[in-house]
Amino acid sequence: MAFETPRIKYSGTIKEVTLGTNQRAITVGGETSYPFYSFEGQMPHPPRIAFEVWDCAPEDWPESALEPYRDVANDPVAWAKKSIAEYGAELITLVTRSADPNGLDRGPEEVAKIVKAVADAIDVPLIVWGTSDDDKDALLLKLVAEVCEGRNLTIGPLSDKNYKQIGAAAIAYGHRVLASSPIDVNLAKQL
Repeated sequence: MAFETPRIKYSGTIKEVTLGTNQRAITVGGETSYPFYSFEGQMPHPPRIAFEVWDCAPEDWPESALEPYRDVANDPVAWAKKSIAEYGAELITLVTRSADPNGLDRGPEEVAKIVKAVADAIDVPLIVWGTSDDDKDALLLKLVAEVCEGRNLTIGPLSDKNYKQIGAAAIAYGHRVLASSPIDVNLAKQL
């Protein structure tokens, strides 16, 4: 008797989303099954991995993790460019660590200038990750959306406490958002 792989038919589809705006824009999504279950459905776009860049030098990274970026760790623009040129990054995630209220606590205007400089310097899609502090992110990510208008950035995280402010700015200035929600299905749908 031959083995038959059990298959589940899914009625839903993950929405396709294009990140970035130029010839290096990337489309993700479109799956009709669980991740990597190509025997049950379609997976039209391969998974993508973003290289992480911080807007300030990391102080708590192990020596081995910092070594490849030691010469550019104090300059996020150079760090992003090196990730693309030397390591082939197709996506960059800029972590706005310097805006963290429990850290350097840089102001939104200063951090938005850094984000704009990185966005202007690279030709791959950019993901901007906030501090995960709802109040700070509401201010910071709204400003980032404004100064990078039309760049189709992906900004986040959005939570149940700040999604209205950040979401409205993202829609107004042409960006995507990343929602962060607990397992609560109703909240996830709302976000």
